[in-house]
Amino acid sequence: MKKLLICTDGSDYSEEACRYAAWLAKSNAAEIHALYVTDIRQFQGSVIADLSGSLGIQPYDGMVAQLQEIEEQKAKFVKELTLKVFEEEQVADRVTYHHETGMLVDVIDDFSDDVDLVVLGKRGENANFATEHLGSMLERVIRSTDKPCLVTSRSFKPINRIAIAYDGGASSQKALSFLAAKEVFSSAELHVVTADEGHHEDESAARLAEAEATLKAAGLKATYQLLNGEVESAIADYVENAGIDLLVAGAYGHGRIRELLIGSTTTELLRRCHVPVLCFR
Repeated sequence: MKKLLICTDGSDYSEEACRYAAWLAKSNAAEIHALYVTDIRQFQGSVIADLSGSLGIQPYDGMVAQLQEIEEQKAKFVKELTLKVFEEEQVADRVTYHHETGMLVDVIDDFSDDVDLVVLGKRGENANFATEHLGSMLERVIRSTDKPCLVTSRSFKPINRIAIAYDGGASSQKALSFLAAKEVFSSAELHVVTADEGHHEDESAARLAEAEATLKAAGLKATYQLLNGEVESAIADYVENAGIDLLVAGAYGHGRIRELLIGSTTTELLRRCHVPVLCFR
């Protein structure tokens, strides 16, 4: 990993995401590109549009100007906070800071062609008011980019123990290959888990054997565990009980229509696990 993209918004979660990015950068001698995006929708919302008709054009223009001034102050604060974290982590010389205006998903798409990993906090600046909800843009970002996304937790902790949720799909195979090729994870204790809800234990065991063959070929040792029960609960419980520092999982492997009907395993794992989740599409 030579270039990391970290999304920041000044929240507690994004501060910890910066610390994870710094940890990875020091381990890989990587560049860090820190990105703050001013959401253009705040200047184009329906409420403002409705007010423009009742207030008249001059008061409306004044309101937009005030919002823009507030946003400029916020952007300055986010930059100062972000760079301060990287200075504390002694990687400030590797950081390039970007402030863009638009939609986060679109801006990340413009940047992601040239980066190896996208880092972002699980929740944003309103986390304390919606503790059971993920960041509003999180799913959209993970779905839209083909680069691995590290979704970080609220408190930084060095990554010494990694669990890989392996289901045999293309995204989880991609995750195995990624880990096998990155020296930063070579010293970590690896756990490979797959969950079976009581119907296809032979297939689940075969998946674990497949994962074992891949990691052995890369010279990596791991613990392999077949879990029983609902996928999300079984994996989340294992992460907690085994003291896992990072969960690696394929992201949104099923068709979008199916996910709308039965829910997304990826989203549930992000919600239930209190450790960073490295997602692959």
